[in-house]
Amino acid sequence: MSANAGTRLLQHYVDNFRRLPWRSPPGSRAPEPYRVWLSEVMLQQTTVAAVTPRFLRFVERWPTVEALAAAPDADVLQEWAGLGYYARARNLIACARLVAERGEFPPDEAGLSQLPGIGAYTAAAIAAIAFGADSTPVDTNVERVVARLHGLEDKTTIRAAAEAMTPAGRAGDFAQAMMDLGATVCRPRAPSCGECPLAAECRALALGKPEAFPPPKARKVRPQRFGIAWWIERDGYIWLVRRPAKGMLGGMAALPGPEWQDSPVDGAAIATVRHVFTHFALDLTVIPAADPQGEGWWQPIERLAQAGLPTLYRRAAEAVLRERPALAA
Repeated sequence: MSANAGTRLLQHYVDNFRRLPWRSPPGSRAPEPYRVWLSEVMLQQTTVAAVTPRFLRFVERWPTVEALAAAPDADVLQEWAGLGYYARARNLIACARLVAERGEFPPDEAGLSQLPGIGAYTAAAIAAIAFGADSTPVDTNVERVVARLHGLEDKTTIRAAAEAMTPAGRAGDFAQAMMDLGATVCRPRAPSCGECPLAAECRALALGKPEAFPPPKARKVRPQRFGIAWWIERDGYIWLVRRPAKGMLGGMAALPGPEWQDSPVDGAAIATVRHVFTHFALDLTVIPAADPQGEGWWQPIERLAQAGLPTLYRRAAEAVLRERPALAA
């Protein structure tokens, strides 16, 4: 990419940047590392639209990394409910406590990469955006822009090209400019090439097939699993438990039930929900039971939304409550 193209991209960012609560306007003082880190963790495999209100709730409740580090695990996991990929929440807690113990975030990729839950991309993003380091974060949006601009298919060459494009001293603004371009203009489908400041130099556009870059990933068939959740209700209360700290939905509030299995389950179902995880699909069958199972607590049904149920169990509970008129008939 020529120097003029880089200048056009940065100007496009100045004119069109997305106003997000974890960002600072281009050219202004860098945002706090805590806010950059929190947003990047939340944004992993989650949309900006879903993250924005949740981010605001988090920073209102825990405005500093020290405040988050001091919070009970259950409170943080409850606040995270619905965002998915719950290992992120457990790593968030561990990382906050380690940073609070150290007194600050490390200012470079090498140090940041040593913290729980921070991989190569997140470390580069925090280093560039919060600390002004000459780092190059490559997320799916950046990957797509670079692949199309240069007509590249191999991921290793995409990363090298992205690093070569990053201007010294402007890595943070440049990274966010590339992210915004990929999210709003150079979209996976129907890109708005006429609005792109890099269109004149785009190899994929010149070939007449921008959507062909980067090549699509091969779809993997997800295995099917099956589970049981027991619905134990008394006098307007429902029995909830907390899942084991390790494993799927670790530490989250849940309806009680045995381990999920690979074969269909038997029982008088009052509701069934399907939930698709990253590596498998789950059919969860809700079956009534009389006595509490495991260690847990009685949650008022009218305050079930405050229990911090992850999406799977929230949908299961909602399905049961919707079926109540039919069950009573």
